[in-house]
Amino acid sequence: MLCWTPSHPAFFLLVGIPGLERVQGWIAIPLCLMYLAAALGNGTVLYIIKTEPSLHQPMYLFLAMLAATDLVLSTSTVPKMLSVFWLGSRAIGFHACLAQMFFVHAFSSVESGVLMAMALDRYVAICFPLRHSAILSSPVIGKLGGLILLRGVVLISPFCFLASRLPYCHHRSIDHSYCEHMAVVKLVCGNARTNTVYGLFVAFIVVGFDVAIIAASYALILGAVLKLPSNEARLKAFGTCASHTCVILSFYIPALFTFLTHRFGHNVPHHVHILVAILYLLVPPTLNPIVYGVKTKTIRDRVLTMFLILGRQREHLCHS
Repeated sequence: MLCWTPSHPAFFLLVGIPGLERVQGWIAIPLCLMYLAAALGNGTVLYIIKTEPSLHQPMYLFLAMLAATDLVLSTSTVPKMLSVFWLGSRAIGFHACLAQMFFVHAFSSVESGVLMAMALDRYVAICFPLRHSAILSSPVIGKLGGLILLRGVVLISPFCFLASRLPYCHHRSIDHSYCEHMAVVKLVCGNARTNTVYGLFVAFIVVGFDVAIIAASYALILGAVLKLPSNEARLKAFGTCASHTCVILSFYIPALFTFLTHRFGHNVPHHVHILVAILYLLVPPTLNPIVYGVKTKTIRDRVLTMFLILGRQREHLCHS
């Protein structure tokens, strides 16, 4: 008999980075540093926005959503990934794997939705500055955030439901460093066409819709910026849009590369595919606090104030 009875094994084994098992312990060092930077940066951004009443504005509320999403995305995968690389702790329970799959894909959808909402916010702020606070009031932002989260949960939950009902073969090794949907489905004995088709549907719905809104928003912003009379104002607006565009590209390019490689990139070396998939979960969470947080004067000033206070407290403890 080829398949398990019951239809799924008790656990899977995560390979890590196929082909680079001997050096993945060294590769884990920069990944760990990136994760620590992402956790510290996003945690600091959340703390500052929560404790500073002047930051309870649309742009900063969306930034708080992005920081929270990045924390969930990275924390749901990186600790287990590092235990695979450093400790050889490859086993992950079947239901734990499905839970990780859900968090990875649901919050990737949420991050895409938040980036779309931030692009809309910039469009309203630049093109309708006098009506910005009226159009994007706190209740509207709350409802928009709730819809983005609901979309992720509703679209991704069938992934886990469908995957839990598939028959799995004796081969339990997942050629990946975390439980990504298509990497898990490759272990199925039977027909997984429904999962594949539904995965394509969700990817095109989420990415297609969000990227279209982001592109339209920045096209309209660009048109408005070119009409500004001051060169200084135009350069400032271009600088802000360029940094935001870099963050957006750092999220979508690895995501699309990973998605398309699973289905069409059979000539792409497997370790390259896995490394890009790992960076997809770490680069945006590391960059976002820098681009959106440090470049924002109010947040930057609060961070500097926090470091000054900590420095004075340490100096006081040393002298006491």
